[in-house]
Amino acid sequence: MADPKGFLKVPERELPPRRPVALRLMDWKEVYEQGDAATIRRQAGRCMDCGIPFCHQGCPLGNLIPEWNDLTWRDEGRAAIERLHATNNFPEFTGRLCPAPCESSCVLGINQPPVTIKQVEVSIIDQAFAHGWVQPHPPERLTGKTVAVVGSGPAGLAAAQQLTRAGHTVAVYERDDRIGGLLRYGIPDFKMEKKHIEARLAQMTAEGTRFRAGVNIGVDISWDDLKARYDAVIVATGATVPRDLPIPGRDLLGVHFAMDYLVQQNRIGAGDHVANQIRAEGKHVVVLGGGDTGADCIGTAHRQHALSVTNLAIGKQPPAERQSHQPWPTQPTLFEVSSAHEEGGERMFLASTIEFLSNDAGEVRAIRVAETEYLDGRRVPKAGTEREIPADLVLLALGFTGPEAENLEGQLRLPIDQKGNVNRDGDYQTTESGVFVAGDAGRGQSLIVWAIAEGRAAASAVDRYLEGETHLPFPVKPTDHAIAI
Repeated sequence: MADPKGFLKVPERELPPRRPVALRLMDWKEVYEQGDAATIRRQAGRCMDCGIPFCHQGCPLGNLIPEWNDLTWRDEGRAAIERLHATNNFPEFTGRLCPAPCESSCVLGINQPPVTIKQVEVSIIDQAFAHGWVQPHPPERLTGKTVAVVGSGPAGLAAAQQLTRAGHTVAVYERDDRIGGLLRYGIPDFKMEKKHIEARLAQMTAEGTRFRAGVNIGVDISWDDLKARYDAVIVATGATVPRDLPIPGRDLLGVHFAMDYLVQQNRIGAGDHVANQIRAEGKHVVVLGGGDTGADCIGTAHRQHALSVTNLAIGKQPPAERQSHQPWPTQPTLFEVSSAHEEGGERMFLASTIEFLSNDAGEVRAIRVAETEYLDGRRVPKAGTEREIPADLVLLALGFTGPEAENLEGQLRLPIDQKGNVNRDGDYQTTESGVFVAGDAGRGQSLIVWAIAEGRAAASAVDRYLEGETHLPFPVKPTDHAIAI
C-alpha cells in the first residue's frame, strides 16, 4: 500500500492546472499543464489500505489501481507502468479521455474527495514514454493463424495488440485514411494530441501488427472475401450512426451532425485540406446535447472564434453532489464543468428544440425552443414557453444509435438486436463461425475503457477459438456491468 496515513495528511484532491483560457484558445494543444511530480506522488499516497478496493470493480479493465498508486508514491515508475500495462493496453488514452468510474468507486470517496486515479494513471504512462520504457513485445513464436480486425478504434487496437502478442498474424482494416478511428478523428487535439496515437502505433507495428488504412470492408473488399482470407474476423467498427432530430427545418443549411464538424477540424489539424469546411468563425453556434461530444464541439467552436456558443440540454441540470438514489460506489450523474465549458458560452437545461428557422437563402438563422416539462415520464415542450435563439450553425451532439448495419446484415448475415447492435454470445462470437464483435458495435455507445476491455476479452475468445486454449486475460463478458456504470 502507499503511505498508510497519506489520506489523513493530504485530505484534498490536487489536479494539474489547466492552461489559461486566453492562451489555450489560441492553439489546439492539450489544455492541462504538465503535472508536478511531487503533487502526483502526494496524491498517489492518499490511496488507503481499504481492504476491498472497489476501484477494481468500478474499472471495466480491472486496473490494479492500489498497486500502481503505491509504486508511484515510492517513485518506482518502471514497476508502475508494468502493473498498469498488465490490464490496460492504452493508459495514455484512458488517462486523458475516460470519465474515471474508478474514482466514483474509490473507498476514500465515501467521506473525502477520492484519489486522483486518472491523473496518476496518465502520469505513469507519460513518464514511461519519456524514459523509453514502452518497448515492443513481439511474440516468441508465430501460430500460423491469421486474424482480420475491422475498425481501428480502441476496441480494435486492443484486440489486435493482444492477438499479435499471442503469435497470430493480425491485420487491422480502417476505412479512413489514417489509423485510430474516433480516437483520431472524433477527439479534438485539445483533449488528446495525436502524437499519443502515433507513439502507440509505432510500438504495435514493431510488434508485427499490420495496418491497412483506406480500405472499406464491404465496399473495397466484401465481407465474404475477408472471411475467406483470414482464420478469424473481429468486427470493431463502433457505433457510428448519429442520433438525428427530425423536426421542421432539419434540412436547412447550417444544421450538421457533431461528428461531421469534429472530423473536419481534426483533418485540418493533421494538415489536410478540407473543401467547404464547416466553421464557427463569426457565427452564433448552438450545440444540442450535453455530453462529451457536445463539449468537444463547444471547445472547437471557441477555437474557431465563434461569435457566441450556446449549449442546450433537454433534461434537468444534474446536481453538484451525489444523491441518495446513486449511493457509493455507483457512478453518480453530476453537474460537471469541462475545460470547454470553462472557456465560455452559455449552458441551458430543460430546453426542448421545436423547430429550426430559416432565412431567405435557406440557411438556419435561429432555433425555436421551449421549456421542457415531464408528462407521464416523457419530456415534452411546455406550451406557452416558446422563444427563439439566434443560430447560424447548429451541431447535433445527441449520441449514437448503433453500428452501420447494412453491410453487416446483408453481406455478413449478422443479426442486429432490438437496440441496433450486432448480436454476439458470451464469447463475443456471432452466428457466423469465426466472426466476433467487440466494442460499441456490439455493446452500443459506451466508454473508451469498456471498448478496450471488450477488445482484450474478444482477443482472448478468438485465441481460444483458434488454438483451443488461451493464456490471454478475459476481463469482461458482453453482459458484464461494472458497479460504477
